[in-house]
Amino acid sequence: MVRFGRVGLAYPNPQGDPGQAALRDVSFALGEGSFTWLLGPSGAGKSSVLRLMQAAIRPSSGVVSVLGTDIGQAERAALPALRRKIGVVHQEFRLLPHLSAWDNVALPLRLAGRAEAAVRQDVNEILDWLSLAAKAGRGPAELSGGEQQRIAIARAIITRPALLIADEPTSELDVFEARRLIALFAEMNRLGTAIVVATHSEDLPARHPARVITLSEGRIIDAP
Repeated sequence: MVRFGRVGLAYPNPQGDPGQAALRDVSFALGEGSFTWLLGPSGAGKSSVLRLMQAAIRPSSGVVSVLGTDIGQAERAALPALRRKIGVVHQEFRLLPHLSAWDNVALPLRLAGRAEAAVRQDVNEILDWLSLAAKAGRGPAELSGGEQQRIAIARAIITRPALLIADEPTSELDVFEARRLIALFAEMNRLGTAIVVATHSEDLPARHPARVITLSEGRIIDAP
């Protein structure tokens, strides 16, 4: 499902030269239907690993393979189709401000060409499950941070992706909603979606035991 082989990553500095390495010699593999916690302090490299997994960037060295595609070698034209198989929950929400909450969630299905009747059914179902049905017609600016986070999560999972990547998905949620969200992720995982969740929380991995990969200063320090 995902394979990192001795991956290095350095972001260019303003002069265009490779800057300080964000990742160094990172290697691991995630199987189909796996659930993985990605842990580590701020600056450890978690977000860089997730960006590589979602084919947003290419590695500076080594091999990153996602759903059978070598990210470093793939033609640029092949990447959009790959990304459509990957659900991503960003820290910054990235909701479209001119669309309602309902239409933000519906957007991936519409872009995929789903029939409008099927779109309505799926969107209403996920909004109801996340206790957001009453806020469906509101714009992102009218929602709290936690509500925006749940809309972003609904948008990421509405297409039932093969791989779901979540970067601090519970950061704006209270304890009850955070546990409910992870229960949703666990159900998706049970149905076959491979899930990777980056978090600072120690409570969530303790309550939902799964494989843990821990990063520090761009290196893996623990990956049982």
